[in-house]
Amino acid sequence: MKAQKLLFPDGFLFGGALAANQCEGAAGTDGKGYSTADALTGGVFSAPQIPPKGFYLKEEAVDFYHHYKEDIALLGEMGIKVLRLSIAWSRIFPNGDEEEPNEKGLKFYDRLFDELEKYGIEPLVTLSHYEMPLYLATEYGGWADRRLIGFFEHYARTVFERYKGKVRYWLTFNEINMILHAPFNGGGIQGKPEEIDKSILYQAVHHQLVASALVTKAAHEIDPGFRVGCMIAGSPIYPLTCDPEDVLEAMRKDRESLFFGDVHVRGQYPGYMKRFFEENHIRIQFAQEDEEILKNTVDFISISYYMSYCATANEEKNTQSQGNIMSAVKNPYLEESDWGWQIDPKGLRYILNQLYDRYQLPIFIVENGLGAKDVLVEDGNGSYTVNDDYRISYAEQHLREAAEAVRDGVDVLGYTSWGIIDLVSNTSNQMSKRYGFVYVDRNDDGSGSLKRYRKKSFYWYRNVIETNGACLEECEK
Repeated sequence: MKAQKLLFPDGFLFGGALAANQCEGAAGTDGKGYSTADALTGGVFSAPQIPPKGFYLKEEAVDFYHHYKEDIALLGEMGIKVLRLSIAWSRIFPNGDEEEPNEKGLKFYDRLFDELEKYGIEPLVTLSHYEMPLYLATEYGGWADRRLIGFFEHYARTVFERYKGKVRYWLTFNEINMILHAPFNGGGIQGKPEEIDKSILYQAVHHQLVASALVTKAAHEIDPGFRVGCMIAGSPIYPLTCDPEDVLEAMRKDRESLFFGDVHVRGQYPGYMKRFFEENHIRIQFAQEDEEILKNTVDFISISYYMSYCATANEEKNTQSQGNIMSAVKNPYLEESDWGWQIDPKGLRYILNQLYDRYQLPIFIVENGLGAKDVLVEDGNGSYTVNDDYRISYAEQHLREAAEAVRDGVDVLGYTSWGIIDLVSNTSNQMSKRYGFVYVDRNDDGSGSLKRYRKKSFYWYRNVIETNGACLEECEK
């Protein structure tokens, strides 16, 4: 008996994803200011260097700033429909609190969006992707200061007005829930999460949520055709056992992230967070207008998805597995990547259903990919490639599960593979941790020619896009 076809809807947006601070480089070029990403020279978990000192990979990254035409031509050859990218806030407002923007920075994105249009590639733009002006962190204390709401709104309105007609899809904050696990990375707040007063940390969260709602309102005022989404690091939590205590612990851990979706979609704080604040003596200062501002809700939800976790109330079984910034209990049924990230394709179907059941809004998968140690080899035609069957297998399994979610009735807008061109890893600050379908000749020590090479996965993904996923179809015997 034949299985039903794994079909993606017409207009499904297959594409790729990049982040300014991990690919652009040109850290001090054309008036750009230092960012918090520049200060994290050793990766997310090291103490920030303020101001930045010495060599760090992100200073040049893969030099997308000067190679964007070549790179977009490759993406056009691949046939992608959408490119998720971010605008470097510190390229537009070097310190973050200026009245007038940096025109050279604005012109760079003018050229970039024009180049994407030439190839029929739709931009999906993140306003703040783990990159904010460093000055706002050092002089204001990051998002703990309410004044950042106004600075962010000014920045957002500037780019909304500038790129109206060039950009339709916008995201406010990348993985907004990760501020709880990496406060400097996500919010410009110095210190380890366990050392920061929870009232300060959640006050910063509140300021970001208010800012996100304000710029969503601004976007809809400037262009009713704009579609604005929130972006959450999606990591579903399974109970380690069927012990009711484990089930409740999984629910509690899940809500750490669902809280952010609840506010973005429902426009108010959920009851379980009010209880959490009360029991943990967390005091959040609400301005008089905040309750009304939060009612400006998003048009869609977007998620990154790399792995799932487990949760248990049993401290003896609480073996942690490191993932995308956060860590949690290992799942004994799953394999791991080279960097210890557990691989769970079915978890993508699970979280897509979970979020759609909860919110009934379209969902965009804006990050998913495999970080691996690639080896460049001769391709037999006088050039080089990477035989990355492991990456093809990873992407294929996850796309199958996304297609299953579509069959379940989930409205999935698209899928943008993370790091479609090799870039500097955020969590490890390495080039050797590669995600892309395009190899960039750059090494951890900064050496390399920066030449681009098509990996085996490049041609595989091109076929997926050409067939709208039909090449993924298999039949049961």
